[in-house]
Amino acid sequence: MNQTPAPTRPTPPLWRTVFAWGVIPVTLGVGLTVLDHVPGTDISLTVPYASEGPGPTFNTLGEVEGTPVIQIEGTDEDPTSGSLDMTTVSVRTGMTFGQFMYIWLTTGDSIVPIEQIMPPNVSEEEMKEMNKQAFLASESAATVAAMRYLGKPTRVVVFEVVDKSAADGVVKPGDTITSVGGEKVSEPTEVQKLIQKRAPGDTVTIGIERSKEDDKEGALERREVEVTLGKNEKDASKAFLGISMTSEPVGDIRVNYNLNDIGGPSAGMMFSLAVIDKLSPGELNGGKNVAGTGTIAENGDVGPIGGIEHKIVGAKNAGAELFLAPSDNCAAAAKAKSGDMVIAKVSTIADAVKAMEDYAAGRDVITCK
Repeated sequence: MNQTPAPTRPTPPLWRTVFAWGVIPVTLGVGLTVLDHVPGTDISLTVPYASEGPGPTFNTLGEVEGTPVIQIEGTDEDPTSGSLDMTTVSVRTGMTFGQFMYIWLTTGDSIVPIEQIMPPNVSEEEMKEMNKQAFLASESAATVAAMRYLGKPTRVVVFEVVDKSAADGVVKPGDTITSVGGEKVSEPTEVQKLIQKRAPGDTVTIGIERSKEDDKEGALERREVEVTLGKNEKDASKAFLGISMTSEPVGDIRVNYNLNDIGGPSAGMMFSLAVIDKLSPGELNGGKNVAGTGTIAENGDVGPIGGIEHKIVGAKNAGAELFLAPSDNCAAAAKAKSGDMVIAKVSTIADAVKAMEDYAAGRDVITCK
């Protein structure tokens, strides 16, 4: 699913909605309230639909609750200004019939079948975990893409080990994976591809670097460990190692992402641009207020996402002058209510950088319109 689920925006209580909108919704609300509950019980009736609308924006160059959205350690950060806003879609689920009708009739939100938000046979907890892993993967890919753009090498670091998986007890969080089956790796996708070539039950040799215990200077020990691969829960024919990985620059530089309760992969491009801006001379955005969305691959390719029309409205409302849109989303982006905001068409990180340079210099920008 290419959409980035944002922090769920709770549906406001009906009285608050009525207060905000006036007398017409009062009539609507009173007329539909009887359809919201099972007569004689406290059970609420909900509809099998969800609504999607503009969500909050987050300046990836700024702070959230006093903490930098992106914090870089081990080197000096170059001064930045303006904004590089990541955009989100707010999703409402569990609506009663009255709430559903109110949103449908009085807002610009999209109404979609609940299956588009919550796939069948997937629990809420499983969905949260999927979104968490997608967000973690986007952070890792953003770091790799930024380092590639800047010409800096990266390494693969184990973030988490799945309990009772093949890697449990063999690989530890914080380990650096240097090779799989004798082949050197420096990016998480390289590890994934090498594991995917194998079958459940295969034994694979993994090269790791690990901090020596009780060594205050952080000395590393290098070793090779043997892991017998397990089965993927969703496809028993595929091998499963049981780790989640992130990427770090080689050396002392550390990139930390500090946004919580956001899921999905579509912040990747904006994260990558912010890292590049913080680690390179000058202002990548020319000091302008820029927003955007799009997945990011480790090679710098920008991929499409869902809900772009809502993200564009959210960016416009937040004061963005330029919006960076994945080229594969241009058809939908061109129809969005963008006002005077320029919608740039981008396929790679390099495209996004050029669009910002052109806009700041007053040159023509390749747009979706």
